[in-house]
Formats: sequence, structure tokens, C-alpha cells
Amino acid sequence: MRHVTHRADLCVVGGGLAGMCAAIAAARHGARVVLMHDRPVLGGNASSEIRMWVCGAHGACNRETGIIEEIELDNIRRNPMKNYSLWDVLLYEKVRQEPNITLLLNCSCNDATMNGSRLASIRGWQGTAETWHSVEAPLFADCSGDSILAPLTGAEYRIGREARGEFGEAIEPEEADRKTMGMSLLLQARETDGPQPFAPPAWAHVYAREEDLPFRDHALPQANFWWIELGGEQDSIHDTEALRDELLKIALGVWDHIKNRGDHGAANWALDWLGFLPGKRESRRYVGDHIITQNDVEAGGPFEDIIAYGGWTMDDHHPAGFRHPGQPTIWHPAPSPWGIPYRSVYSRTVENLFCAGRNISASHAALSSSRVMKTCALLGQAVGTAAAIASRDGLTPRGVYQERLAALQQTLMEDDCWLPGKARAVAPLTRQAALRASAGDPEPLRNGVDRLADGVDNGWLGVPGSSWVEYRFAEPTRVRGLRFVFDSDLSRDRADHRMRSNYALDDAPVPVSPTITRAYRIEVQDADGQWHTLISELDNHQRLVRYDIDVVARALQFVPEGTWGAPAAHVFAWDVIG
Repeated sequence: MRHVTHRADLCVVGGGLAGMCAAIAAARHGARVVLMHDRPVLGGNASSEIRMWVCGAHGACNRETGIIEEIELDNIRRNPMKNYSLWDVLLYEKVRQEPNITLLLNCSCNDATMNGSRLASIRGWQGTAETWHSVEAPLFADCSGDSILAPLTGAEYRIGREARGEFGEAIEPEEADRKTMGMSLLLQARETDGPQPFAPPAWAHVYAREEDLPFRDHALPQANFWWIELGGEQDSIHDTEALRDELLKIALGVWDHIKNRGDHGAANWALDWLGFLPGKRESRRYVGDHIITQNDVEAGGPFEDIIAYGGWTMDDHHPAGFRHPGQPTIWHPAPSPWGIPYRSVYSRTVENLFCAGRNISASHAALSSSRVMKTCALLGQAVGTAAAIASRDGLTPRGVYQERLAALQQTLMEDDCWLPGKARAVAPLTRQAALRASAGDPEPLRNGVDRLADGVDNGWLGVPGSSWVEYRFAEPTRVRGLRFVFDSDLSRDRADHRMRSNYALDDAPVPVSPTITRAYRIEVQDADGQWHTLISELDNHQRLVRYDIDVVARALQFVPEGTWGAPAAHVFAWDVIG
């Protein structure tokens, strides 16, 4: 057996969307990252092993941007039929293409070494290669969902439901307990052009009547069977294997009911996939410098240290799950968006440990809104960005809050992470240059709000082929970078972006958002007054686009030449960086 030691600026444990985004964000900002993940594929609950929908904030134009939007837009462009194998490849590629990331798949973290109140190193076993991997780093981020580093380090954590009176949370029980939201085992179906019989195994449960599945939508093709869930009344970590066995019996019994017990219009539908790894909603939660509560959520999270936002309802899944005869979940209203504070994404007892995902410092009630995966992705990007700043400046996670909070927020906004209530500071050269357009008001391009918000468009519209917008400088000026934010239609139905739950015969490829500017060119006027084409783009599908350049210019002109279908090019931001 081998033993390999890695040294990094940041070690991320857990390769779900939170861990992926943390690793990518930190790496892009210069940190050397080791990402340790205990599964063969990335994505966690969103991977092909579990296949839970990637959900986020409710409401028009509240969709999450940043790295998660980049991933979803890439997926639409390259995987329009929503094939899970291609989705796995895309997630793998997103991490592998970052030169600053060392990826350790199939590697389970099982030990940690402390130096006082600091985590010094961790160790993981990679069974496929029969190798022990040790990682030494000044900073760690636990994005494992189950918070594996909490018991290994002695970090303070919570599990279960708080008593109603502790924080004054109306949806909590009178007495605290260790009950959680359960875990789900999903199945997927595929429609065919002929009858598809199904014979259940003898050990599957039998649900003979509709009354056996109360309040459980099992209509195809839209059902995703999230309600096949158990575990909230048991240990959500140590009982996982036994719960998986029971969930298999339930899932196959549900499919037997759909196919063989009444007319569900499923004659031509076949069971295409059955998960063997349950998707988990809740287990250990770290205690940070702030514990988010139901009251914080309902107040809209007006935190000065906002670094992400939620907007999913507080949907409190009944601990009994499938065995509960009533509604499987109660949707308690929550505003969208509501702000999430930086003080909730690091441990208050282990001084160099971040956390991101469904394990942040939140009460059970607040977690019911913050746990969905797009919110987790935002949290991961925030943690990775904070870790890069901490590594660069020799700070702890708490030190970033004390000394670099404004820089963290600005960097997140520059990376297209929306922080409700805040505006991005545009580059000085962008503010100083004269801005004009062939038509329309171009000033929103530099107002620091890169989406439609509060009913204000915050963008410029140009007709492809006949419109332009220009920055002109008082004298020839060196320009080293360009930053654009295009309209990817944040009001679009989330179903267009998330992976499919089932596959119908009439499924059509998902198109690239028509509003994205597909083709454009950048013209530069040099010191001699001559115009040249600096950049010519013919196939853009992304929202955030950056260019590193080095030119001396009297003026720069952006000329849209085509979209993916919309009649006008819609641009939210154009920064010129000196």
C-alpha cells in the first residue's frame, strides 16, 4: 500500500456542488487546492448516483449565477437531452481543467490531526488505488454534507430539531430532539413505443390501493419520487445502509403499483434507473459565529456580511417520511431572496475550518430553506473565494470577516454572484471613460447591478448588426481586461436548466437561452486613430465572459452581431479594466 502526502493552500472534503464550487473558486483565485471526494463521480445529490433535481430560489429573476450558472449553461450547450453520463463528464471536466486542483476521487476522509484549535492535516483511504492520502494545509473546507470533519476534529455541531423556545422558531417542536428530514432513493422511468411489463422481486413491498400512497404524486412523466424517503426518525448517518435496504423495497413497490395496480397510463413506460445511494437532506450542522434561524429567514436575512442568498421555501419534511400518512412535507413560506451571512460558513471552535452546503451554521428550521443545491453552490463559491483571500493574506476564516469582508463581497460580485441589496464597484477606468451608444441608454452597463432587480432592467439593448456601444478615453490608455455579463434569461423556467426526472418519447433538446448574445466583435481604436478588430466571437453561450488583453486604446467598441434567438442583444455589464 502507498502513502502519499499532499500540501495545499486549501483542502476541500466533499465533491458535491458546494465542494466543487468551493474548489473551483479558490483555484481560480490562485490557491492550490486538494479536493477529496468519497464517490467515483462529482455532484453529490446532483450526480448520476442520486439524481436529485438542482433547485434554488423561487421567483422571477432570482436564479443563482456565478459558477453554478456557468455549469448549467455549459450543460445546455453540450448536453441538450440531459443525459446523466454527460452531466457527470461535465462536472468532472470542470474540476479537472483547473490546474490548481488536485482531485482525489473514491477517497474517504477518515482521520484528522489537530494542532491546538487548528486542523493540521487529514487522511483519506482511496480504495481503488489502495493508497492512503494525507493532506496538509492551513485551511480546510468541509463540504461533505455529513460534516465528517466535525467528529474528527471536535468541532462544535448540532443535529436534529431545536426546541421551539430556544430561538423562538414557530415551526420547531416544543422539545428538542434528534429527528431530521429523511433521505430519498429515486427512480427514473423512460417512455417507449410499446408495452413494457414489470415483475417485482418477491421482497418488494406491495401497495395495492391508491390509498397506500396518500399525497404522493406518481403521475408520469413529471414525478421525481422525492417522497420515497425515510430516516428522519433514525440516525441519519449510521443507519444509512439499513435505510437504503428499506427504501429499495419501497421504491420497487411503488413502481409495481404504477405498472400493475390500476391504470396509471404507464403501460409503455419502463423503469430506466433505480438509485442505490440515498440522497440525504440533513445530518450534522456546524456551529459558526452566527446560527441562522427561522426568524432570520423570515426577516429576509438583512446581514451586513451577506455572501450568498436562499429563496427556497422552508419545506420541513416529516421525520417519518414515507411512513407518515399525511402530507410528506409542509411548505412554510420564506421570502425570496433572503441573505446568508459569512459568519455562518466557518466553525467557531476550529479556527481554520470552513463549511459549505447543507452543513452550515443554521437551525433545523432555517436549514429547510438553505439546503437546496443551488444555494449550496453559492455557499461553496463564497467559501472558496474567502479561502483564497485568507490564503493570500495569511488570515483565518474569522479573520476574513474582520479584515477583508468588503473585498470578499466585491470579488464575489465580480464573479457574477448576486448579493441582494449590494452593488458591485465597477473598475475605475470604466467609471472614468466616456460612454455612448448608437441607440438607447448605455449607462446601466456600469451601474454595478448585473441583472434585472427590483423592477429595474439594469441593461442595454442593441440590435444585432446595426448597434454599438463605446468607451472613449481622454487619451490613449492601456487596457488589460474586459468583463461582460450577458442576459441568460434568469426568469426562465428552472425546468429548462435542471436535469430531467423522467424521459418521455416527445422530449426535445433544451435550447440555449435565446437572450444570450451569441456573436459579437470588439473593435479597438489605437493610438494612431486606426480601428482594428480585437475580438471576434461567433459561438458564445455563457453569461459571464472575460478577456485578458493588453492594448493601448483611444476607444473600444462592442458590436453585437447575433443572439440565440432574441431580436435584440441584452447586455447587463461591460467593464474595461486598466
